[in-house]
Amino acid sequence: MEKRQLGKSGLEVSALGFGCMGLSFGYGPPTDHDDAIALLRATHEKGVTFFDTAEAYGPGHNEELVGEALAPVRDEVVIATKFGFRNGVPTDGLDSRPERIRQVADEALMRLKTDRIDLFYQHRVDPNVLIEDVAGTVKDLIAAGKVKHFGMSEAGPESIRRAHAVQPVAALQSEYSMFWREPEAEILPLLEELGIGFVPFAPLGKGFLTGKMTAGTEFAKDDFRSTVPRFQADALAANQALVDLVTGIASEKACTPAQVALAWLLAQRPWIVPIPGTTKLHRLEENLGGADVELTGDDLARIAEELGRIELRGERYSATHQSLINR
Repeated sequence: MEKRQLGKSGLEVSALGFGCMGLSFGYGPPTDHDDAIALLRATHEKGVTFFDTAEAYGPGHNEELVGEALAPVRDEVVIATKFGFRNGVPTDGLDSRPERIRQVADEALMRLKTDRIDLFYQHRVDPNVLIEDVAGTVKDLIAAGKVKHFGMSEAGPESIRRAHAVQPVAALQSEYSMFWREPEAEILPLLEELGIGFVPFAPLGKGFLTGKMTAGTEFAKDDFRSTVPRFQADALAANQALVDLVTGIASEKACTPAQVALAWLLAQRPWIVPIPGTTKLHRLEENLGGADVELTGDDLARIAEELGRIELRGERYSATHQSLINR
């Protein structure tokens, strides 16, 4: 697979990474242990070198899966993990105190069966801790050899600038897809200015852009989409115009809607590395095929024009997930 540089950090990864969250958190019951290990190893065998996990995905369980699966090929992959939630549980609130960051780093190193974290993200900005103290703590971890690069997630422009002034930010991870284009206004220009890479999570719109959902789609209670306004029946029906657009392009390109969605992201900037996730091998293979879909300048201009006409309905998080949108 083609490689990409995350900004000016020197961190080189496969053009598509793998988001590991869904193996143990957020989208229903955890994947069987052996199946998860097999999928992670198959992902690497198919050319992916960038794996994204977090203390909060389990908590801890996801890191353990990644550590076990990738231990035999540790020097061939880039592993990213995150700190920032109290007790590693998003609903417990935010916690980026320096002592907590150091604790999370040490525990992650053990769970990941490694001696360094390649990319250590602040999962969400903590308004109770100066961002300079957060960046300074990670800077110390880098000096100690425990961490290689500093990242942020869902951070706003001011927080990014202030952190970057203390310790260069290698990558920002935030939601970005045709289903959520907010980063285009301020974030992408800022990242280009500062030389920071961008790692879009939910690049398939949490499954919406695959074209597999309808107004009648029902989510299990342990699937967090069941509480998200954007995935309620009325919103799914109203937003079908976006699926129609993606499906139409896919038909023309003889590929799938998911592949179009990923190809569109890759075409936005050369330093963008989406991290689609899945629990199924055939979906993994489908997603990776997105890196081979070529969208021409005319294709992109047409998509941009059509996207400008589509008014999407529904918030991307419910009030109960407020900590996930803290800036």
